[in-house]
Amino acid sequence: MKAESFQPIGAFKLRGAYATISALPDGQRARGVVTHSSGNHAQAVAYTARLLGIRAVLVIPHTTPGVKVEACVRHGAEIVYVEPTMEARTATAEKLAEAHGFAMIPPFDDPRIVAGQGTVGLEIARDCPEADVVLVPVGGGGLLAGVATAVKALRPEAKVIGVEPELAADARASLRAGHPVSWAAEETGRTVADALRAQRLGDVPFAHIGEYVDGIVTVTEDEIRQGCAAWPARPG
Repeated sequence: MKAESFQPIGAFKLRGAYATISALPDGQRARGVVTHSSGNHAQAVAYTARLLGIRAVLVIPHTTPGVKVEACVRHGAEIVYVEPTMEARTATAEKLAEAHGFAMIPPFDDPRIVAGQGTVGLEIARDCPEADVVLVPVGGGGLLAGVATAVKALRPEAKVIGVEPELAADARASLRAGHPVSWAAEETGRTVADALRAQRLGDVPFAHIGEYVDGIVTVTEDEIRQGCAAWPARPG
């Protein structure tokens, strides 16, 4: 198990957000950053912005769990609520970026984000070089794309398998179709796995997933609940 729940924000998203924001030119970073997210990436951007002393504006669906929103506010971020659709999220974030000069920090559809999340795969290959199969959760695809690229570069014989809720199985449909397939927000919103409700894989992640991922399996809601009950709580 790769215990990304022990990250400062409780999720792997910190890797991509910090890698992207810290690499921005000083002048651009000083103007602040904006993103859209269902929660975990928003926390990562808020945490990183606080560390670097810059402004962060987060576009968040109004259905986001309160505990995630509260964590973002504690880090000093500003919250803008929108409808729980990818169209509403991206359009609002883009308008804010254009109006205020914020740097856009996408949640998954960006090569910098994919590279940052891919450090998980580098560590897996280093710490567990005998691994034959690597299972990776998939929402928007940034983590799966980064891990698959890194693992296949260092251990090409290993299989990389994506795992997603059967009630939000757009990634499996995309891999089978050979192109990104969109699911409606009403469909992906049915799963208890609120961080995996992305309606569509990003184009950048899909290019990597199509090249390096060996398959995608789905899990039921009961299996998700059982897995959560068995996982240890994050310290603190």
